[in-house]
Amino acid sequence: MKNIEVTSPFDGHVVGEVKASSLNEVKEAITLARETFDTQRDSLPKYKMVAIFEKVIEIMKSDVEGLTKLCASEGGKPWMDSQVEVNRAINGVQLAIEEMGKGEGREIAMGHTLSSVNRMAYTMKEPIGVVAAISAFNHPFNLAVHQVIPALAAGCTVIIKPSEQTPMSAVRLVEILEEAGLPKGWAQAVVCDREGSEFLATSPKIDFLTFIGSAKVGWYLNSKVANGTRVALEHGGVAPVIIEADADVDELIPAIGKGGFYHAGQVCVSVQRVFVHESICDEVAQKLSAYASKLVVGDQLDPKTEVGPLINPNEVNRVEAWVQEAEEKGAQVLTGGKRISDVCYEPTVLLNPSNDALVSTQEVFGPVVCVYSYNDIDEAIARANALDVSFQSAIFTKNIDVAMKAVKKLNATAVMVNDHTAFRVDWMPFGGAKNSGLGLGGIPDAMDEMSNQKLMVIKSSML
Repeated sequence: MKNIEVTSPFDGHVVGEVKASSLNEVKEAITLARETFDTQRDSLPKYKMVAIFEKVIEIMKSDVEGLTKLCASEGGKPWMDSQVEVNRAINGVQLAIEEMGKGEGREIAMGHTLSSVNRMAYTMKEPIGVVAAISAFNHPFNLAVHQVIPALAAGCTVIIKPSEQTPMSAVRLVEILEEAGLPKGWAQAVVCDREGSEFLATSPKIDFLTFIGSAKVGWYLNSKVANGTRVALEHGGVAPVIIEADADVDELIPAIGKGGFYHAGQVCVSVQRVFVHESICDEVAQKLSAYASKLVVGDQLDPKTEVGPLINPNEVNRVEAWVQEAEEKGAQVLTGGKRISDVCYEPTVLLNPSNDALVSTQEVFGPVVCVYSYNDIDEAIARANALDVSFQSAIFTKNIDVAMKAVKKLNATAVMVNDHTAFRVDWMPFGGAKNSGLGLGGIPDAMDEMSNQKLMVIKSSML
C-alpha cells in the first residue's frame, strides 16, 4: 500500500505521511494482537508496564514542543490548545500508573445461609483481551492516549485505527511506547479505509471495541460486532446550557465562549444550545457576541490564534448551510455567520433559532452557539431534554435549589454547575447515553471497562 499524505487543515500543505494498511495487514495486526495476548500476557506484569509508562512520560516531556506541533499541524487545533492536549496526554499516562496501583476486588459474603457455609469468596480483575480502538480527528494525541494506555494498563493488547485525516499522532504514540520498551504486538496502529476499519471492529478475535466518532457509524458497528465483544461508544451531545436570571453574567461569558468556540466547536461536548432567562437574555447574547467577535481566527500554528480551521472545506460548507437555514427560519445572527475562507468560519452567535432548525436539533460541530430565551426553569429543562442525546450539560445560577433541580431533571450524564459543558478532567467518568454513546471513558473507567471480573470461591471445612 502507498503512503498517505497528511495535510494541514488550514492551507493544505503536506505536514507528513504515514503508511496505509491494507486489509491483509489489518488481519495480520489482529492475529498478532490475539497471539500476543494469548501467549505473552504473563510476560508483562504490572511492574514492567509501569516502568514502560514512566519511560513514555519521560519521552513525551522531552518533546512537548514537537508533539504540540504534530497535533496542531494535522488537526487544526490552535497551538495554545494543542499544547494543553499534549500535557493532558502526559498526565493521562501518569493517571494510568496510579490507577494500576488501585486495582482491587471485594469480598462476597458467605456463611449466612446453609448453602454457603464453609466458604469464602473474593472477586478480582482480569484483562478482557484484545482491544480495537477507532478514534476521531479532533484530539488526535489525547484520544489515542485515552484508548491505548488504559488498554495496556488493564493488561490488554490494543490496535488503534486513527482518523485518516489525523493519523500521525496515534502512530507516534505507538512509536513512543515501543521506544519505551513495549514489546511488539502489544500496541499497533493501522491506518486503513472503511473496509479495514469494519473488519477490525467486527473480527471475532476482538474482545472490546472502543469507538469515538459519529453516532451513525458507531451504532452501525455496534450492530455488527461479533458475539461477546464488549463495546464503548462516544458520540456527540448538542450540549445544553441553562442560565438563570441570578447568574453572574460577566463571570459566565468567558466560560460559555471558551466552551463554545474551543477548537472551532469541534468537540463532542461543545456549548451549543444556551437557554437564557428572558430578563437577561439580551445582555447575555450581546456580551457573548462581543466575546466571539474578538476571537482571533486563523493558522493554528500561530500562537495568537484562538480559533483554527475546521477539519476540511466540506465542514465549512455544511456549517454555512446550517446557519443560512437557521436565518431563513427566523434566527437573528448577532455576530459571525459567514465563512472567512474555504476552511475557516467566523465564530457565530445566533439568537432564537427555531426549534426545528438543524442548529437546534443536530450537533453543529463548528463555531456556532445558539441563544434561546425562556420564561420558566421547567420550560428550559424541557427544551434542553427535547433531543435524543444525553451527554454533558450545564446550569448557571446562585440558587442551590435551582441548581439541584437541574442536576436531577436534566437528561445528561454530567451536569456542570456554574461551568461550561466542555469541562473535563481525565480521571472523571466521561461518556454519553441514549444516542450519545455507550459505556464510559476517562482513564479509570476505561480501564474498568476493559477488564473482566472473576470470582473465586473457596470451600473448606475449617471455615
